[in-house]
Amino acid sequence: MFEGKQNRKQQWQGRLIILCALLLHIVRCQVRYSIPEEMVHGSLIGDLSKDLGLDIRRLKSGRARIVSEENDCVELNADKGILMVKKRIDREELCGQTSPCSFNFEMVLENPMELFSITVEILDINDNSPAFANKEITLNISEVASPGAQFILGSAVDPDVGLNALQSYSLKPSTHFTLKEQTFADGGKYVEMVLQSPLDREKEGEMFLTLTAADGGNPRRTGMVSIKVNVLDANDNAPVFSQAIYKASVFENCPKGTLVATVIATDADVGSNGQLEYYIDHLTQQNAMVFTLSPSSGEIRVSGLIDYEKTKQFQINVIAKDIGGLSKSCKVIIEVIDVNDNPPVIALTSFSNTIPEDSPPGTTVAIVNVKDLDSGQNGNVNCSIDHSLPFKIESSLANYYTLLTNSVLDREVVSEYNVTVTVVDKGLPSLCNNKTLRIRISDVNDNVPVFDKSEYTARILENNSPGVSIGLVHAKDEDCGQNARVSYFLEESQVGGNSISSLISVNSETGEIYAVRSFDYEQIKAFKFHIKAQDGASPPLNSNVTIKLIIQDQNDNVPQVLYPVQTSSSLVAEMVPRSADVGYLVTKVVAVDVDSGQNAWLSYKLQKATDRALFQVGLQNGEIRTIRQVTDKDAVKQRLTVVVEDNGQPSRSATVNVNVAVADSFPEVLSEFTDFTNDTDYNDNLTFYLVLALAVVSFLFISCVVVIISVKIYRWRQCRNFQHSNLPVIPYYPPRYADAGGTGTLQQVYNYEVCMTTDSRKSDCKFARPFSQNVLIMDQGSTMTRDHVTLQCSQNERCFLDDPDSPEQVRR
Repeated sequence: MFEGKQNRKQQWQGRLIILCALLLHIVRCQVRYSIPEEMVHGSLIGDLSKDLGLDIRRLKSGRARIVSEENDCVELNADKGILMVKKRIDREELCGQTSPCSFNFEMVLENPMELFSITVEILDINDNSPAFANKEITLNISEVASPGAQFILGSAVDPDVGLNALQSYSLKPSTHFTLKEQTFADGGKYVEMVLQSPLDREKEGEMFLTLTAADGGNPRRTGMVSIKVNVLDANDNAPVFSQAIYKASVFENCPKGTLVATVIATDADVGSNGQLEYYIDHLTQQNAMVFTLSPSSGEIRVSGLIDYEKTKQFQINVIAKDIGGLSKSCKVIIEVIDVNDNPPVIALTSFSNTIPEDSPPGTTVAIVNVKDLDSGQNGNVNCSIDHSLPFKIESSLANYYTLLTNSVLDREVVSEYNVTVTVVDKGLPSLCNNKTLRIRISDVNDNVPVFDKSEYTARILENNSPGVSIGLVHAKDEDCGQNARVSYFLEESQVGGNSISSLISVNSETGEIYAVRSFDYEQIKAFKFHIKAQDGASPPLNSNVTIKLIIQDQNDNVPQVLYPVQTSSSLVAEMVPRSADVGYLVTKVVAVDVDSGQNAWLSYKLQKATDRALFQVGLQNGEIRTIRQVTDKDAVKQRLTVVVEDNGQPSRSATVNVNVAVADSFPEVLSEFTDFTNDTDYNDNLTFYLVLALAVVSFLFISCVVVIISVKIYRWRQCRNFQHSNLPVIPYYPPRYADAGGTGTLQQVYNYEVCMTTDSRKSDCKFARPFSQNVLIMDQGSTMTRDHVTLQCSQNERCFLDDPDSPEQVRR
């Protein structure tokens, strides 16, 4: 359904263009091509550019296109100027039996408009063989049929035309029958089989024949059907119709079952031989699909939907056949009467949905094609629009209307119109249709972009990251659409010998400004550049604005000492006489900072000096002066370290060493002067030795820790081994110790050496010191006694003499 509507729309557009071309007398010439059928898609039909004498550039610039009302079998390749087959062409499908077969279409060019009429004739090829409707024909023929009796076999169908169409029939065997061709009233042909000699059912009750149909093509194509002849008795009269041609009429859309016509045939025979049966010939069966025929009464009634717009006339061949096989045919012509059942259809042939606001009155907005498929008064239409709109509609050609502007348009007042085109036919009852056209009024570029400010000021810290946003500019255009689309561009200029595009970039869509590279305040403190705002019209309008970019300083530079100059090749010293007064100016430290503002404010202080009580440095000016009288105790050589610090956040600093010689004569200074270098070497060597000493001490400490841990582990392993041995306990009494009890009963002083087995861990001995103070007394006989010394043994404890002075308390 969608494709049908598209085809109708294209047909209406094509008719509109053709009628406009005829009205304007722009049809230049006609071209005719002849092509064989069955050409496939993409096959070449002809070179239009050559045959019409047109340049290919004219085809492209004129937007050449094909306008066809009937079919879309061909297409135009405007790039090559050739006409090609769009889809496979079948002459039989396109024209049926009509010969010659051709279709017409037009090629339209614009600017200026030209119309060319093109005719393509489809030449038939012998691609279809004659075909019969049935594979077998059965004939019942009475044996009393006299020679010359005719039996209708029908005809074969060959869609081809001319010599390729059906040309002849042949029958085999031909002992009893010959063939005879007959012609219908409308010129159609069919074949009859004529009896040549009498039949004898007793000798031959059935006969089998072959009917062959051949066309005149090269090579020749044939079609065959088998004929079975049943020989019957005593029926020698064929049916006869009351009319050779019946004519009837019927309204379209009439209900099913409506009686259209009745055909009547008679048979002179009586009884069963006189009973007739009606049926529709297969040749016209396709045309009679919307009708039904009663086999007994011959009534033709409506059985389907009849549409006048599809078929205006039906032709049906009706055959009457008696029971003996004799038959006769007649033609029924049915005319279809139109009713107003189709509303008008509106199609846009050309439509400019957007027109500029400065369009003069009378400007063509659209060309409308109105078509009503009905005929007569049912197909006549009236077209109108709302008269309050600044538009009017006029009839240009039959079924074509032109929509024009009727007054001056103003987009600022009304930017869009909805124009409804109403079409009413003149049928009873009338049918109508409408179509709304949405027409936009386009803007004329008469406003320049305007910036929010006349001048912009932006600030950025130095040492910024490349690509950081600096600011945003914005401009507004009072126009609309593309005319109001503002783009931003950087005006090329030079800043400090550099192109502005190497410093700044701007987003053309948003107007955001970016830094292309990192800025250095010490090189560029501020600069101006221009940005252009341009609308999207053609030609465009633009305006400029100035942006002042101020680079803000950061404390990114350390102070630089200009004096005294520090060199490694020579040593400079300031000489101070011993007779110098208080406030004597020794020297002045001169430093600069390339930063600005507070970042460049410098202060001086003395960080390191050989004698701090002798010198001081000015906080602001960097002058080194004496703060007391020089004495004989003051060293000849003095070294001062001055720190120069700026006022930034965070602050940066630099140091400078000032060598001062306290002496009254140059030879005295010279003798000590060479030691300054040695002092530097001495300090360096001292630092090296300190680091080396720290490393040695750390190594010794770690070694001691490792040794102690190793000894502890060794003793623990020895203890474990001793616990697992089975040695007996052997008492041993050393001779020079008193008894442990302190009672004095022993005659001699004994020493005890305790040896225990591995099981002794369950009953260890322990000599514990009492809580009271112990007193050791040595007699003259070298006998050592101890008061209140107890020997304690407890389970799972070692036994030892709790005497710190004993050489060996308990041996395990």
